Amino acid sequence: MLRAFPLYGLTALVIAASTANAEVVFRDTITGAAIDLSLAKKGPETEAVKHFIQTGENLYLGNAEVAAKGGELYLTACSGCHGHEAEGKLGPALRDDYWTYLKNKTDKGLFETIFNGAASMMGPQYKQLTIDEMLHVITWIRSVYIGDPAKADWLTEDQRKAAAAAPAKPAAAAH
Repeated sequence: MLRAFPLYGLTALVIAASTANAEVVFRDTITGAAIDLSLAKKGPETEAVKHFIQTGENLYLGNAEVAAKGGELYLTACSGCHGHEAEGKLGPALRDDYWTYLKNKTDKGLFETIFNGAASMMGPQYKQLTIDEMLHVITWIRSVYIGDPAKADWLTEDQRKAAAAAPAKPAAAAH
C-alpha cells in the first residue's frame, strides 16, 4: 500500500509492507533490541521454523512426539538451572503460571528469552540449540504446565476449555 506523508514541505511516499508477508521482529528480553536469528546454531529449516519466524506461532504445540524430544533437549540444556521437572532450581520454575518476564507467557516471548538469554545467569542458547530445537523445548515446557489454563496464553480457547475439564496433573510428573 502506498501512503503519502508530509515531510518538510515535501511529500514522501512510503511503501507499507503487507503484514501478512512481514516477518515477526524478535527482541531481546532485557534490552528490547532486535535479535539476529542468523546467529543461531545451524539446523533444519522446517515448516515449523519458517512458520514461527513469520508468525511467532509454534506449530508443534500439542504434539506429544515433539514434546518428548523437547524434554530430552531440555534435560541437557535447561534442567541444570530450571530443574529436571521444570520445578525451578537456580533459575525459576517453568511449569506454573508465574513468569519472571511476562512476555514468556507467549511462545514468541519464551523463544526470545531462550534464544538471547535474560538477566542473571540465563545465558543465550542460540549457540547450543537450533531454532527448531528451541521450539521443541518450548513444546515440552508447555506440555508440563500445571497452572491455571486461563492464564496459558499459548492455548486456544478450545484448548483452555479442554484443559480446565481434564484432571489436574500431579505436581511432580515423571519425565
